[in-house]
Amino acid sequence: MFEDDDDNDESFEDYEKRQENVRQMPIFLKGKEIVEVVRQLVDLIPEENELLNSVKGLLIEDAFTLTAKIVNAEASDLYDLKMENAAIIRKAARDLMVQNHTLKEFGFEHIAYFQIVRNLLEEYRLLFIDWVATFDINNYIVDRWGLFNPPGVSPFDKEY
Repeated sequence: MFEDDDDNDESFEDYEKRQENVRQMPIFLKGKEIVEVVRQLVDLIPEENELLNSVKGLLIEDAFTLTAKIVNAEASDLYDLKMENAAIIRKAARDLMVQNHTLKEFGFEHIAYFQIVRNLLEEYRLLFIDWVATFDINNYIVDRWGLFNPPGVSPFDKEY
């Protein structure tokens, strides 16, 4: 990451530029938009409602995962590591998508606003599909667990 690092010749300026590029990616920007809307939504949760407040943390965590894991995935060039982060993103997005049921069940009176989150998540999903398609299937380490190997690679394949 730094110029004096023997294993990596990326300068601090290059690192900063790469990070800025990630922060300008459409999927990252959409994730930030989702975080902001979720924050506004959870601000409507009454403090005295313990059940709804227990859901608040889950909503925030899932929303932040959408951007944090993009950054993690983009920090690596390896297909398997990118796919691992993509799977975590997918789970967080799906969990966030269905939280409206929990909010409704616990009596959240502004449940109609959650449709905004769901609409944004659908936009995010489409960006996600395009983003995953950019992963280099030829740059990987064999995943011995068999979950995140590129097509045609077995967990029993030998590495070169």
